[in-house]
Amino acid sequence: MNAIDLAGRVAIVTGGAQGIGLAVARRFLASGAKVCLFDMDEAALGAARAELGDGVRAQVVNITDLPGLEAAHAATEAALGPVALLVNSAGVAGPNATLDEYDPDEWRRVVEINLNGTFYINRVVIPSMKAQNYGRIVNISSVAGKEGNPKLAAYSAAKAGVIGLTKSLGKEVAGYNIAVNAVTPATAKTRILDSLTPEFIEYMKVRIPRGRFLEVEEAAAMIAWLVSAENSFTTASVFDLSGGRTTY
Repeated sequence: MNAIDLAGRVAIVTGGAQGIGLAVARRFLASGAKVCLFDMDEAALGAARAELGDGVRAQVVNITDLPGLEAAHAATEAALGPVALLVNSAGVAGPNATLDEYDPDEWRRVVEINLNGTFYINRVVIPSMKAQNYGRIVNISSVAGKEGNPKLAAYSAAKAGVIGLTKSLGKEVAGYNIAVNAVTPATAKTRILDSLTPEFIEYMKVRIPRGRFLEVEEAAAMIAWLVSAENSFTTASVFDLSGGRTTY
């Protein structure tokens, strides 16, 4: 594993109790960062803290709860210092359904978590990063945000929105030495697969030229560089993690 220097940096990882978020937390801790996990699953957070050890903090918070996020951010800074790194990995796939049969309540839920949640947490961390004149944000989008996946219209639309938000915000804060980028993973071996049918899982797998799903450690490796000081120029950009499925 290549060494990435994050020594002394304070990081928030949303959706940090499992999947890509947990892999990112492991990599950040190994790189010297101080990490706080944000997640709404208290049991999973407990398990993550037990695995990662006393060096990690955790906050039970819902990505759709703006006041809760503000309070969790303030508590993190009080305990660890100014937050300089954010990885927003909280998200849900939602149900498989054609658009004309998609439950409107489910549509609103998926968009609220994936897109509005990205807005909320980015909004929360930016003032502190501006005050430091430094920050690194990585928002987890999806290959679905580039291509659109059939029967996942809400997820695809929300993740496309994450790309647009990232590009806009990255331009707004570039003068503060804040880099805001997105990554677009293909399907990874995470709990998000639990909500998808076997047929749809196979549909996604056969479209990946690598012939397999993404390993969460591979995502963490790219993200660790994106939040490092070495990434001193690139912002408002999208980095592919699709195994060759989408290279634009």
